[in-house]
Amino acid sequence: MAMNETISTILARRSVRAYEPTPISDDDLRAILEATRQAPSAANRQPVHFVIVRDPEQKRKVAAAAQQQHWLAQADIIVVAVGFPEQSGKWYTVDSAIALQTLVISAASLGYGTCWIGAFNEGSVKEVVALPEGARVVALTPLGRPAERPAARSRKSPEALFSWNRFGEKPAIDL
Repeated sequence: MAMNETISTILARRSVRAYEPTPISDDDLRAILEATRQAPSAANRQPVHFVIVRDPEQKRKVAAAAQQQHWLAQADIIVVAVGFPEQSGKWYTVDSAIALQTLVISAASLGYGTCWIGAFNEGSVKEVVALPEGARVVALTPLGRPAERPAARSRKSPEALFSWNRFGEKPAIDL
């Protein structure tokens, strides 16, 4: 399989749950956020916003609102991905997820760790980060220098994930 740097980054990325106290450089953070800003969205509506939580007390509050996952606050930053249904109807969740995945891959390409977090009390997170009416919390991720290198986890086989032309038809190439 031919691999370029992007594919290698995607294949090497892991969910990180332990972080060093090292801050992310401003240049790296700018690069990650610019890549995130460039993520595609339905009809280019861009119904997303990211709250970058770096204050230690705010991080502790967000971690508590994420079902007491206090390890999140070890990371230099907790990113709160926010979507706006009134801007894009049902697509705000997809658009927010695309942008957050762009952030995750961009961070991994620079050696930083993340972990997609979907377990949180939305009302509590909204209160902690002072979201406006109508805003929805889609997901969270810590962002920081990994203190661990988790091993790869098992994945479904290619045959279980891909069909050709009709569901269940065998792929036309060896996967």
